[in-house]
Amino acid sequence: MSAESKFLDINLDIPLDIPLDILVGGDLFIDLIMTGFASWPQPGTESFAQELHREVGGGAAIAACGLARLGSRVALFGMAGHDGDWLAARLNHLGVITSRLRFDAEQPTAVSVAISTPGERTFLTWHGPNVRFPRVLAEAAASGGFANARHFHLNWAPDLATAADLFTAIRRQGCSISLDVGWHEDWLADPRSLALLPLIDIFFPNEVEANRMTGEKEPAKMLRRMASAGARRVALKLGADGAALLWDGDILEIKACPVTPIDTTGAGDCFNAGFLHFWLRGESPPICLRAGNFCGGVSTEQAGGVSGFPGPERVQLELARAHT
Repeated sequence: MSAESKFLDINLDIPLDIPLDILVGGDLFIDLIMTGFASWPQPGTESFAQELHREVGGGAAIAACGLARLGSRVALFGMAGHDGDWLAARLNHLGVITSRLRFDAEQPTAVSVAISTPGERTFLTWHGPNVRFPRVLAEAAASGGFANARHFHLNWAPDLATAADLFTAIRRQGCSISLDVGWHEDWLADPRSLALLPLIDIFFPNEVEANRMTGEKEPAKMLRRMASAGARRVALKLGADGAALLWDGDILEIKACPVTPIDTTGAGDCFNAGFLHFWLRGESPPICLRAGNFCGGVSTEQAGGVSGFPGPERVQLELARAHT
């Protein structure tokens, strides 16, 4: 079987050249989320969850669903498996354009089992066809696959040896670029990661990731260290402590929203979605930061990163309240 024949040709009846506000790319999963444990599961024991949820997963999918909920025209780019009909149907139901999905003919869609409590979470993951994502991403960059999108948000850790060329090829197609690599320690600890920041428009780390990159412990010092490396815009997610923002040399901080968390899965990706939606509409940095902070916080009130994402009316009310 040739390399190309390993991809299923599935017609999702949506033109590839439809204009997009944003294209989101990264690893895709079906999330099985278990919550409601009486105590944190210990090795060698059996613990029983009170609830089980199945949802689209992976940072890229969660961010895309949040963007669609707010009204962005967003497509998702990544690798599903030969059983990807449920994933595509669910994404379509949530308003995400799925014509950019690729379907592996040999493997099922990747799966992540999330064991979650209000304060802890653990993931057991099978990577599946996501191993082919680097190749299809490089092919899309080389073939003009980003030309109809205003912005590309990459929720994945690109190979540091080739990332500069990748971003240059995407930017030549008229796309601005944002990046959230998640927890990939080797990537974060490599000095080349800081050198990559001037090539992207917005970087979205959390506090642990920023600490690993910079060695700093205080948010403002993390952001100043990134600025000294050439970063212009960094939205730093601080969990229960809120968020901070480096924007063209200035630093803003915001406290966390008062919420009662059920599950923190995908909260950072929901933050990204809220921030990017309003940034692409020309809103000011403080508005974007407040929107991201609110979307990320509220998302923890329900299991999974999709079901708890607030609707546009609720976000607008929060933004209006902040101005009174």
